[in-house]
Amino acid sequence: MYELQKDYFYEVECVDPELALALYGECRRQREQLDLNAGENYVSPAVLKALGSPMTNKYSDGYPGRRGFAYCQNMDTAENLAISRLKEIYGAEHANVQSNSGGDANMIVYYAALEPGDTVLGPSLSQGGQMSHGNPRNFSGRFFKYVPFTLNRYTERLDYDVIRKAALEHHPRLIVFGSTTYPRDVDHAAFREIADETGAYYLADVAQFAGLIAGGVMNNPVPYADFVTASTHKTLRGPRGGLVLCPQKYAKMIDDAAWPGTQGSPQMNTIAAKAVCFKEAMQPAFREYQVQTLANARTLASELQNGGIHVSTGGTDSHIVSIDVTRQGRTGNEVREILNKCNILATFYRTPFEQLPDGQVGGVRLATSCLTTRGMREQEMLTLAHCITDAVVKGETAINENLRRVSEMTKAFPLY
Repeated sequence: MYELQKDYFYEVECVDPELALALYGECRRQREQLDLNAGENYVSPAVLKALGSPMTNKYSDGYPGRRGFAYCQNMDTAENLAISRLKEIYGAEHANVQSNSGGDANMIVYYAALEPGDTVLGPSLSQGGQMSHGNPRNFSGRFFKYVPFTLNRYTERLDYDVIRKAALEHHPRLIVFGSTTYPRDVDHAAFREIADETGAYYLADVAQFAGLIAGGVMNNPVPYADFVTASTHKTLRGPRGGLVLCPQKYAKMIDDAAWPGTQGSPQMNTIAAKAVCFKEAMQPAFREYQVQTLANARTLASELQNGGIHVSTGGTDSHIVSIDVTRQGRTGNEVREILNKCNILATFYRTPFEQLPDGQVGGVRLATSCLTTRGMREQEMLTLAHCITDAVVKGETAINENLRRVSEMTKAFPLY
């Protein structure tokens, strides 16, 4: 990776020493922990520099060549670079790069394609769906009739016959697939067939998988979906933000839904950093990184299974490894806290079809994207699997030994 010099935040320290302490503390935390959060990654020095650039100073409402403010030539250059690169990566006809998150990108699609009260068919929130997939506290659950589909109880995988049946019954205006914990590749052609049969739009929310798709190791939804949304800060390894891809026939409705529909002036420093991220994603090294990310995830899943841990769906096709720890008499909440004490950052999740008391969940979600960015490979995944297995089986008695293992790994693969 790269080093942040001792005086990297010198100007901040001069103005706000209290905040500088938090910044340096966060660098230290990231350096000393093994981050297994599927939604996080480490940006390159080039992305970090673009994100902190003077482009943050400029208003540039609108789009390249048609801004609401003067002297936006440099803003146009940055946004056009981001758009052209993104279209090339995924083979898309149109791209919008102004959304500030994956959830915002979904809002753009809903705003463009739906009317309040329309029916949306999407993944069950209790089986991996995310906030903008119909959560009642989110705009998607408040303004639309959300109908969830479930995974196959025995395989824990998508069942396209069940999804088709639900679509024929409820006649949704929009069919969504996206997930925070589902680790398998997706048959986008099957979703396209279901959408065509029922007269629905198909939205592929690939927030978790965008980098793996760009690297060629997961299926590309662009040839099949009406709309594709994603986050740029997960497996794409870019700044925090989102994107929308679509055929040219939907370009105007998507752009109008972004601005002025749901957002104000774009964050041009973030768009500049997205352009750098997309440039990096076009390089051979990025594909190699994604291939290694998948290899690491499969090694981790296999070794956890060897240790008696239940891995959801029996493996993975992505960076995600989802495990069920209830068979060892533990909850995901408990295991996550034990792992945190070992300097292993993971998240808990609700496993498919579980029945636990409110506030308790049975699963832990793991991912290999951050560790692969640090340069770790299969051998480190074996050690990590032993750490996780010990935490699940032995509980807090495993903490001291795990701390030693983690310290050795973080020192061998430095970050900042």
